Amino acid sequence: MRVLVTGANGQLGSESVELYAGRDGDEVLGVDLPNVDITDPESVAAAFASFSPDVVINCAAWTAVDAAEENEEAAFVVNADGPRVLAHACHDAGSWLVQISTDYVFSGDATSPYAEDAEPDPRSAYGRTKLAGERAVQQELPDAHYIVRTAWLYGHEGNNFVKTMLRLKTEHEIIDVVDDQVGQPTYAADLAAQIAALVDARPAAGIFHATNSGTVSWNGFTREIFRLMGADPERVRAVTSEQFVRPAPRPAYSVLGHARWADIGLTPMRDWRSAIAEAIERGFD
Repeated sequence: MRVLVTGANGQLGSESVELYAGRDGDEVLGVDLPNVDITDPESVAAAFASFSPDVVINCAAWTAVDAAEENEEAAFVVNADGPRVLAHACHDAGSWLVQISTDYVFSGDATSPYAEDAEPDPRSAYGRTKLAGERAVQQELPDAHYIVRTAWLYGHEGNNFVKTMLRLKTEHEIIDVVDDQVGQPTYAADLAAQIAALVDARPAAGIFHATNSGTVSWNGFTREIFRLMGADPERVRAVTSEQFVRPAPRPAYSVLGHARWADIGLTPMRDWRSAIAEAIERGFD
């Protein structure tokens, strides 16, 4: 199988490239800016012509949530127009497309996990543009796509919450972290493996929620990071979202349901505690 990974320099893209590079019988090509621009049909066409992928995993995205509030048109180009360009190219080439999406397509005010068929209701520019990307893929490639929604992603490349907390741990004695936003920290290496399992199983096109299992607040997650690093969790002080107002509203409840994995005979991803323990053992630069 020939796998094209866009956004290959990012958290998920780098893990996906590494995973497929280590598998017998697969070929992988990781691409990113400036070499391939998913919003440019000619750039995408050239990548397809040189590699002829069977599957495309689109990890390229505008992920600056707050910046999207003031630059929604620019975010839309990357998060909606880009997936449409890729889906159109996949349609012409007979390729499948895995489109990575987000919990931000939901309002974040639920009290039980969002099912894959729950009605989206984004409250931020980022969420709106990612939902538009989902719908573009569904429209352009109705029978050969997987929309994979994830949340609270962290990995060894790029910037993320875990790296920020590890830095702050060395800079401050007390760290304030919100305790009223609940979600599912998701390790990029686990997500890459889950996507590969999905592609291998090749069920019918549709939406899948892929996060590590279990739930925790940002505060609880940080306390576990501190514990694993041998630091005192009591240095992490609980505060409310009202004390950390951001340009983009943050979902209070970012918990995604995983029912569709059982429907296709696959196991949901492991508990978030096991994942962060392995990630920290592996080390962060």
